[in-house]
Amino acid sequence: MKKNRRIVLGILFVIVVLAGGLVLYVAAALPHVGAPPNLSVQGTPGRIAHGEYLANQVAACMDCHSQRDWSIYGGPLKPGSFGAGGEKFGKEIGFPGALYSSNITPYGLGNWTDGELFRAITAGVTKNGQALFPLMDYHSYGRMDPEDIMSIIAYIRTLPSIKSDIPVRQLDFPLNLLVNTFPSRAKPEKIPDSNNITAYGRYLTTMADCVECHSRVNKGSRVEGSEFGGGRTFGFPNGTVVTSANISSDKETGIGNWDRSMFIRKFKLYADSSYHPRPVGPDDFNTPMPWISFSKMREKDLAAIYAYLQTVKPIHNAVRTFARK
Repeated sequence: MKKNRRIVLGILFVIVVLAGGLVLYVAAALPHVGAPPNLSVQGTPGRIAHGEYLANQVAACMDCHSQRDWSIYGGPLKPGSFGAGGEKFGKEIGFPGALYSSNITPYGLGNWTDGELFRAITAGVTKNGQALFPLMDYHSYGRMDPEDIMSIIAYIRTLPSIKSDIPVRQLDFPLNLLVNTFPSRAKPEKIPDSNNITAYGRYLTTMADCVECHSRVNKGSRVEGSEFGGGRTFGFPNGTVVTSANISSDKETGIGNWDRSMFIRKFKLYADSSYHPRPVGPDDFNTPMPWISFSKMREKDLAAIYAYLQTVKPIHNAVRTFARK
């Protein structure tokens, strides 16, 4: 009996040592995506203008890195918060802790090199080597053409500096450790020729990270096979729940029967001069979809996204968009 007990205790000791070593490795040795590239981005007028369009209308960087006014439908950006971060993503809306968007004005990034910014955007690691939570879409941005990333960096450098100190994130266990395993090296792609409308649309759809919201999620991970079929839920503090739409090519429950003009018109409703932001009451429904930013996307780019979405696998999934808990 004593011998068996010693064997069991020895096995338990080995398991504890191995588990401790694994935790130490994840906590101390990761993330490992390599050093930031040595680059200096030239802020030419053309590059800045291109970066402004991408950051505001396609990648929608500013919708996260500003504070949104949720008293108005679609959550337009609050004046005076542009790029200053501080938007909270907490447990009240389904996140595993409390996360806050970063200040990307010169106040927050003034001592970052262009290479450090490039690594953060494309690989998910900060200047100080901290892993970013994938609320920041670095897995998608890491597939962008480096020229587009550098244009966004050039534009960010021109933002007015806003003093805004961001709270430290608080992630629940074990995500506070597992987050170190999420960053990965960028896998950049060249921008397809815009005449190849489907390939160009796929590139823009990746940049806008449409699949992340318009797919089902289980325990924080996208459910394989649900891509673009909708079904991801977003909770609001007032107890309402919004479920993302099915934008696959399914003709009954998706957008397979939409024509191109209908798709573009859906976005441009929020850019029309007759549009007035609609206040929402404490019990009304809202949406996390950044309609106002996407509405200013060029029509040819929206047309390319539409063309690509018509090629994705049809998923039969009837979505009830608005509900209460």
